[in-house]
Amino acid sequence: MKKLHLFYWLAVYTVRLWAAVWFRIDYIGRGNIPKEGGCIIAANHVSFLDPPLIGVGVATCRIIRFVARATLRNSRMANWIFDHLLTIPLDRTKGDLKAMRTVLGHLAQGEVVALFPEGTRSEDGNLQQAKAGIGFMIVKAGVPVVPTRIEGSFEAYPRGARFIRPRKIRVTFGKPVQPEEIKKLGDGKEVYGLAGDHIMRRIGELAPGVKSSF
Repeated sequence: MKKLHLFYWLAVYTVRLWAAVWFRIDYIGRGNIPKEGGCIIAANHVSFLDPPLIGVGVATCRIIRFVARATLRNSRMANWIFDHLLTIPLDRTKGDLKAMRTVLGHLAQGEVVALFPEGTRSEDGNLQQAKAGIGFMIVKAGVPVVPTRIEGSFEAYPRGARFIRPRKIRVTFGKPVQPEEIKKLGDGKEVYGLAGDHIMRRIGELAPGVKSSF
């Protein structure tokens, strides 16, 4: 991994302090994050708060890269910021093979990559079905996948909200889904969808009683 810019660590510690005070945030199961080797952090997505809050939780033990929609890079300044936060741009208007290859390359180098299987923020806070490309990356990467559930961020800052409200937030890192578990789901292209659904079920198990659409 390239040498980290001071901006990365400044962002991590600033968000960590803010989250501790404003959200009284709790992190559960950080010991489930592999200490070394490539791994995927797969989380539900209900708020713009999710990436930074999950990211600083992982950053206590591993450097993390997020997959983020390319449209966020809408200026030279935004491009600089997202580069130094180590994000991987994804064009959601098409099957972005370049982004997928980039993700797989970083995982092969032993890095941690975080992604949101649902592809976009949930409108009602409930779990949605995983996008097809997510299962493809999970199968091809052959690395542990840590199902991750963030609770409270929807109440703090849902779609359409103008202000961030102080709400209790909890981030839970579940036991990793190992590559062998994914291989048992099946063969051929059908396994991509099955892999995505399997990870979403594992995320759902971290918060029993929450509705899902699959």
